[in-house]
Amino acid sequence: MIHSLSMKTMEYQRLSSREREEISRGLAEGAGVVALARRIGRNRGTVSREIARNSGCGEYRAISAGNRASMSASSRKQGKRILMKRGMLQSYVVEKIRACWSPEQIAVMLVREYPHDMTMRISHEAIYQYVYVLPRGSLKQSLIKGLRQERAWRRKKYRGRKSEETRGKIADMLSIEERPQEVASRTIPGHWEGDLILGKYKRTALGTLVERTTRYTMLVPLKAKDATSVRKAYAKAMRDVPKELARSLTYDQGKEMSQHKQFTVDTDITVYFAHPGSPWERGTNENTNGLIRQFFPKGTEFDKVPRREIRRAQDLLNGRPRKVLDYEMPNEAFTKLVALNF
Repeated sequence: MIHSLSMKTMEYQRLSSREREEISRGLAEGAGVVALARRIGRNRGTVSREIARNSGCGEYRAISAGNRASMSASSRKQGKRILMKRGMLQSYVVEKIRACWSPEQIAVMLVREYPHDMTMRISHEAIYQYVYVLPRGSLKQSLIKGLRQERAWRRKKYRGRKSEETRGKIADMLSIEERPQEVASRTIPGHWEGDLILGKYKRTALGTLVERTTRYTMLVPLKAKDATSVRKAYAKAMRDVPKELARSLTYDQGKEMSQHKQFTVDTDITVYFAHPGSPWERGTNENTNGLIRQFFPKGTEFDKVPRREIRRAQDLLNGRPRKVLDYEMPNEAFTKLVALNF
């Protein structure tokens, strides 16, 4: 019983140098994971993860593995200590996470906003560690809520001809293949992508419009998701955008855009349609919709969401730095373009 208890306790301790050397020798002899686990008295999952983490170029080295483990443990402790000791840095990090900035965005912008203050420095990994090692409570809950969730796709992919048959055809569509090359290259601003984010039971929706060059996003409240309501709401949203920055709109083949010809008459914006089941053809919009879900998760009833809350989400999206823009904010990039066109 005593031997069994000591073995169980060992599983929760970090691997020692001797154990790593034993793994290295065993691998050189051709031993498998199960045999290695028995040899050092460890769980085979522990041994398997250790080998996977530290087998660069197919070779496991005990010394390198030990160094990595020490650096990782030190980083976790150091990240927590830095933020606990530096009140101004901690306040900055907490404020930006609550504004839905990612740890990477925070780390980069600290360098730009405090170029000569080395006390305002922390890695994005240390920020993650700080959040997750906090004790349970309202602070931890609010910060974790601010960290965005990664999702592969917003909705299921459509497959083959079935998607075309179920969605039907929109009359007089202009295919994305007819779209000018300048749109794909992003060399000229003013080309947008659009979509709907559906609410609970698909009864309500929120319109999204994203400018491809600056990633500036407009969230469009909708009274309904029929073609007439969507056309009028999108036209109203684009009314204040300078003509030079409202050249085209790329959309999927949703029936809500079936009045695209009238939309073009109203706005002078040409609408191009992506192929069915090809979300990558509107990659900017798809990625942005994933970010928007951070504010409005699946199951949201958009008819019950106040417009001020939608506006706040739009401001937060456009007011945080984006890596793709070299950490410039979308609202800054878009404002510069507006100024150039007046």
